[in-house]
Parts: sequence; structure tokens; C-alpha cells
Amino acid sequence: METPQGQWRGELKGLIALAIPVVLSELGWMAQGIVDTIMVGKLGPAAIGSVALGNAIYYTPSLFGVGILLGLDTLISQAYGRKDHDDCHRWLAQGVYLTILATIPIMIVLHFASFGFARFGVAAEVAGPAGSYLRILNYGTLPLLLYAGVRRYLQAVGQVRVITVTYIAANLVNWFGNWVLIYGKLGFPAMGVNGSALSTCIARVMMAVALLGFAWRYERKRGHPLFSHWAAPQWLRIRELIRLGLPAAGQMLLEVGAWNLSTVAAGWVAPVPIALAAHQITLNYASVTYMVPLGVGSAAAVAVGHATGAGDPARARRAGWLGMALGVGFMILAGACFFLFPRALVELYTSDPLVLAMGPALLGLAAVFQVFDGIQTVCTGALRGLGETRYPMFANFVGYWILGLPLGLSLCFFLHWGIYGLWIGLTIALITIASTLMWRWSRGSSHIAAKSSY
Repeated sequence: METPQGQWRGELKGLIALAIPVVLSELGWMAQGIVDTIMVGKLGPAAIGSVALGNAIYYTPSLFGVGILLGLDTLISQAYGRKDHDDCHRWLAQGVYLTILATIPIMIVLHFASFGFARFGVAAEVAGPAGSYLRILNYGTLPLLLYAGVRRYLQAVGQVRVITVTYIAANLVNWFGNWVLIYGKLGFPAMGVNGSALSTCIARVMMAVALLGFAWRYERKRGHPLFSHWAAPQWLRIRELIRLGLPAAGQMLLEVGAWNLSTVAAGWVAPVPIALAAHQITLNYASVTYMVPLGVGSAAAVAVGHATGAGDPARARRAGWLGMALGVGFMILAGACFFLFPRALVELYTSDPLVLAMGPALLGLAAVFQVFDGIQTVCTGALRGLGETRYPMFANFVGYWILGLPLGLSLCFFLHWGIYGLWIGLTIALITIASTLMWRWSRGSSHIAAKSSY
């Protein structure tokens, strides 16, 4: 009989094996926009600004589309835990239908947004290329969301390595496509920033086809053909996906919106270019470290869902706490790097003495909230494994929009603490959200354990 220590070790090993490919995939998601920006760099500042602006506008609606599919984590992982493979397939089918439904309004919004840059005061040399870049990028929305849905399915059934391989391949395709289409190599016309958008679309089509093809082959080998009994639309199931996914998408938008607003506010802080540069450098580092607990949280959602579906609440609790240990452990290391080497990290971006005077202090504040960022991110994933998606949305709304942002803006502009006041408010927001979600996870996981004992 396996000892409790052996159970913890075995489950930790399994969670790490699940989490590493997912973390790499999250970093790959970031890399696509970075590759586009780097590859247009030789075209000049206007091209860089166009790609950055187009990606920024594309990000929010597409993130909502990805978020609304997060209910698949819960439903497929729990079905897989029950060993109900047919139910896994039915949920995937409904996820594909929901993807198609969500794509339509997202593409309409993005199409009209692409004509609005000039109206909001963006310079003409940036507004025109940014609009055309966004319109072409918009054609990749359906494959991007299809990829996101099939990815949730493969994560939920424990097939995560292919996701990482696909993202690496997609980034290579995107890089090569950028080289060919931006600059007119191999006999193709030079398309400039439009070539970069087209290359990204091609990479996203490849991602969707690759994952669908792998899912089909994987299920056929297991004797559960994916498409032989493909389910018709079932509106009750689609409604259940929306019930779980809509709060998850809302939570993501509330979080992203809070940080985007902080960037806008940083642009009002004097001295403007110095404060904004220091803010953006610090935010870039925090965004990269955030990808690790985000991937761990996705792995925790799957592990908790498997255990919940199998009727094993003790294993579900262990999976959640182990996920938090992994996420927090990494963020402690990240925070230590921010605290010990702040100037060296800022110097990787700039040698400007004024930015170097301001940036290290902001990295010090980022070091403080790293642990709390890790807790809230992994807790959100673990709660999703239980089927709880509304509470993280409310926690983010209260933490950021009721408490953290108003406090940060007040410290920044009314008490004249400058950019430091803004980051203090954001830090307090993350502490509040993390504490609330950890309490909710502890209570929720204990509740399912108590119910199962009767």
C-alpha cells in the first residue's frame, strides 16, 4: 500500500509533467507578438508602432474568446476522471460550435475597430498600417479559437507535449513567414506589416490543423474515434459551457483591463517618458514570470478536474495545494531575482540614468507581489477544476477595480507619490485577490470532501 508521502510525491511528479509543457505553451503565446514586432523592426518606428498597436487592440476581444472556452477545462477533465470518453468527445464538439458562435461577433468588433485608429488621434503613418495589419490578423481568429478549444481538450485528457511542440513549430513558421512576406524573399512581394499579419494567420491555421489532427489520431489509436460519432449542437451543453466560460472570460478581461489602465495612467505621470518606460519595463518582467503560474494553474485545473470526476476529493485537494506550492515556489525565486538584481535587469532594456533611477524601486514592488500573483493565478485554475469560475471574477473586480486601482490612482495623483503610488495600489490589489481566492479554495475543496463522506 502506498504511503501518504508516496502519494504526494507521485502526484507532484505528475503535476510537474503536466505543467511544464503548458507553461512553455503560455510563453509561446507571448512569443508570437514579440516575433512580429522584432521582424518589422527594420522597417522603422512607424512599423513597430503599427504592429504593437494592432496586437494590443486584437488582444482583448481574442482573449475574451479564449476565456469563454475555459469551461472545457472543468467539463472535459471531470468526464475524463470518470473515464467517460464519449462525454469528453461531446464536450469538445460543443466547444467547437461555441468557438464558431464566438468568432462572429469578435471578428465584427475587430473589423470596425481597425478603422478607428485615426479617430483617436493616432498619427497617420501609424494608423493606416495598424488598421490594415489588424484587418488581416482578424482572419486568423477562427483558427486561433479552434486551436484554443482543442488545446483545452488535449490538456484535459493529459496530452500536453504536442501543445508545446505545436507552439514551437508555429513560432518558427511565423518567423520564416515574416522574413518571406515582410521583405519579399523567395520571389514573394514585399508586404511590410501586412506580411507580418498574414504570416501570423498562416501559423495559427497550422496550429489548429495540427492539434485537430493529433486529437483525431490519438483517439483513433485508443479505440474512441473522434469524428465517427461527432455530436450535433446541444444547446443545453453550450449553455453550460457559457455559464462556466463567461465568468472566466470576464475575470481575464478585468485583470488585463486593470493592467492596461495602469499603463495608460503611467503615461500621465511626470516625467512622462521616464515613468512610462520604468513602468513598462517592470510590467514586461512581471508578465513573463506570470506565465509560469498561469501554466501551473491550467495544469492544476486539469488535475483537480480529474480527481473530482473520479470522486476522489482528497486527491483534488492535494492537486490544488501542490499546484500552489509549485507556482509560489517559482514566484519566490522570481521575486528574489527582482529584489537582488533590479538595476541589472533594468539595464537589459536601457542605459538611461533617469529610468535606471526609477526602475529598480518598481521592480522591488513587483518582487513583493510575485508570491501573491502566483497564489491568485494557481487558485483560479484549481477552482476552475472544481467548476467554480464566478468567484475569481468577483475577486478580481473588487481587488482591482474597487480597491487597488482607486487607491493607486489616489496615491499617484492626489498624494503625489507618482508611479510608486500606482504600483502600491496594484500590489495591494493582488494581495487582496490572492487572500480571497486561497480562502475560497480551502473552503470549496473542503466542502466537496465533506459532501463525499456522506
